[in-house]
Amino acid sequence: MSLQIRGLAKRYGETVVFRHVSLDVAPGEFVAIVGESGVGKSTLLNCMAGLDSWDEGSVTLHGAVLATLSDDDRALLRRRHVGFVFQAFHVLPHLDVSQNVALPLLLLNQPDDARVQAMLDAVGLAGLGRRLPQQLSGGQLQRVAIARALVHRPSLLLADEPTGNLDPSTAARVMDALIAQTREHGASLVLVTHSEAAAARADRRLHLSADGIAP
Repeated sequence: MSLQIRGLAKRYGETVVFRHVSLDVAPGEFVAIVGESGVGKSTLLNCMAGLDSWDEGSVTLHGAVLATLSDDDRALLRRRHVGFVFQAFHVLPHLDVSQNVALPLLLLNQPDDARVQAMLDAVGLAGLGRRLPQQLSGGQLQRVAIARALVHRPSLLLADEPTGNLDPSTAARVMDALIAQTREHGASLVLVTHSEAAAARADRRLHLSADGIAP
């Protein structure tokens, strides 16, 4: 399994965010997670990557039990095996498009200009590598984020409302690029979304509530 969660619970003081969350994500599988606002979908995504703590249960990522790893080892595991796509893009404004996409490779000391260019071509951004982020549209910025998330060939991609700031037609094109590239790279994709159109494209659609996760 790319990701295995067993009995996960998260609380803030006496307030239960969620509990009894168990989930397996197979290699290459696309899972969409929906639910009411405030139920902890983004928090669950952060727990999957070991970016947030939890109160009960376990998370196993790429065969490693996260609770047994040091902070440095968790960071290294994420750097090697996880890609992130966020609603707010999170591209660095002082770097051009190619430099933004290259960041995961540089963090792994594996610079590869050819791979960066291939990813830009694959997401429809050929010829835009030298542009700065402020010269791009929202849809183009999100495709930069997808290219950056996949350039180091992670086994798991985590996407948090990646189309939330986009109009419907642009959102559909971004989802096309996201799904096509995760399929091509054989990555698992976990998508948190309010968009029923995006969730409908998943292999599985799951609903998160305070009492667990279910179809």
